[in-house]
Amino acid sequence: MKVTINVECSPEEARTFFGLPDVKPMQEAMMAEMQKRVESGMSSMDMENLMKMWMPGVPNGMTGNMPGVEQFQKMFWDSMNMGNSGKTKKGKK
Repeated sequence: MKVTINVECSPEEARTFFGLPDVKPMQEAMMAEMQKRVESGMSSMDMENLMKMWMPGVPNGMTGNMPGVEQFQKMFWDSMNMGNSGKTKKGKK
């Protein structure tokens, strides 16, 4: 024997029925605190420090060599050349 019961209720009604706690006030408080911390952290940083964090290896802001980017470019071009099956840049073997 197979019995199917469909119950239509809101998430709040289901939570109350099953005795689960309402975490919405705590969630709103935590999100407000996280937003406050992110905003205070971003206001204390300048663009040069952000670039140093995001792109390690850049010694003086946007000037200087960027080994991380060069390594990424080399990896990209190497992966693009794998499909050439031994051909040179001019297309000759």
